[in-house]
Amino acid sequence: MNMNIEQLIAGVEQQVLQWRRHLHANPELSFQEAQTADYIAGQLASLGPLKISRPTPNSVVAELQGTAPGPCYALRADIDALPIQEESDEPFCSTRPGVMHACGHDAHSAMLLGAASVLCQLQAQLQGSVRFIFQHAEEVPPGGAQQLVDLGVLDGVKMIFGLHVMPNFPTGEVGMKQGVFSGSSDNFDIVLQGKGGHGSMPHLCIDPVPIGAEIVSALQQIVARKLDPLNAPVLTVATFQAGDSYNVIPDSARLAGTLRTHNQEVRERVPLLVEQTVAGISQAHGASYKVDWTRGYTIGNNHPDACAIAREVVAEAVGPKALRELTSAMFGSEDFSSYQEKVPGCFLFIGSGNEAIGATYGVHNPRFKLDEAAMQIGVKLHVGFIRHLLMR
Repeated sequence: MNMNIEQLIAGVEQQVLQWRRHLHANPELSFQEAQTADYIAGQLASLGPLKISRPTPNSVVAELQGTAPGPCYALRADIDALPIQEESDEPFCSTRPGVMHACGHDAHSAMLLGAASVLCQLQAQLQGSVRFIFQHAEEVPPGGAQQLVDLGVLDGVKMIFGLHVMPNFPTGEVGMKQGVFSGSSDNFDIVLQGKGGHGSMPHLCIDPVPIGAEIVSALQQIVARKLDPLNAPVLTVATFQAGDSYNVIPDSARLAGTLRTHNQEVRERVPLLVEQTVAGISQAHGASYKVDWTRGYTIGNNHPDACAIAREVVAEAVGPKALRELTSAMFGSEDFSSYQEKVPGCFLFIGSGNEAIGATYGVHNPRFKLDEAAMQIGVKLHVGFIRHLLMR
């Protein structure tokens, strides 16, 4: 990487730390990030030549126009926190009870602010424009990404890049999976209506509890016996609620869970199979039922062209051996996929694990901690993408 650019990136290191620590201490939940967005917009305004907009009250988009015409590329960071009580020992831990940045979105925001600061200083060398997207509500479907796409945030954008800190990898490594890298996420809710009564007289009832138990078991047969094992999804029943007394057979029961898959055909087929399974078992026992699905995030797919650019940038900015080419996709979902349905994009994972400082807990853990040195790698990558695309 150019020596001058290296110096500019080094020059924002302390500011990136301050941004991240402020955001970490003041987390806000999905769709409630108004103060976070205000703070980010204020910091962007101090950087100079940016056109700042607020597509929603809890998101920020800033555009940097170079001095020469050219294409527009986008960089994205998510900004929302989680409903978790922080248990870390950080001196800047959350000041808001029950809310925590346990997925690194504070770091993502700080890294993108750092990249914006550096690129503003390189404006004269840009042959095109950069769009910085600070997105709300990644953690809660239907998610902020689709909302921003619907509002036109990708209009005129040629390609998009996103980063996510990952304590599973040591600091210094960058993970990337070309093609499908994340699963879709859809939720289901099943309500069984039976006939309640006294626990001593089950023959006069239609007990939804054993009906529900039979359904839980039968749903796993969908995965085991009705789908190609090479495209097997994860179908999980996570909630089973029925009754509240030891001697009363309840009228109804509720089951809820999630479907995760890397295959769109499977995503479309499984709800039909679930409906058939629930209908057959319910009707066999004389119960009625209702199945509702809530569509979540789609399948994440890293475009080959964007991955090729990412490989070059990682090698140049971090090191020739820094890239870990992942061989399998995660079943976790990521609404960056909404952008990738619109334009080519690449989503990378930045190693932030460091056993020496206790940065070993995974994301969504109350003891989550990251090695802040990883954020400089994030800034280097964001700047590197734009240097590769607009400064040659």
